[in-house]
Amino acid sequence: MTACVFRFSFSTDVPLDEAEMTLQLSTFAAEGMFGTARVRLDFGYHIDADHRMIVVDGSKEVGAAVVQVFAGLLLREFGEDSFRVERVNSKQHQPQEAAA
Repeated sequence: MTACVFRFSFSTDVPLDEAEMTLQLSTFAAEGMFGTARVRLDFGYHIDADHRMIVVDGSKEVGAAVVQVFAGLLLREFGEDSFRVERVNSKQHQPQEAAA
């Protein structure tokens, strides 16, 4: 079974710390729906500042809800052209470095 991971990539005009704060707001929304304990147990993310990405585990119901709220808030806050989101295999969530 492949875990459902979402890779959010941001344009250079989006401050990554503000995108992370938007993710935190999305997490708070999920806590309202599922409770704090369940969110802490069933949700995770990783920030890759070098590649301007936030990788979110959407394999469980909680994570899927956070992803939906996060994408909606990003659209409202930064606009359609400010980010890209891809569903990726959990083993390929990190970008590959180009061969020299």
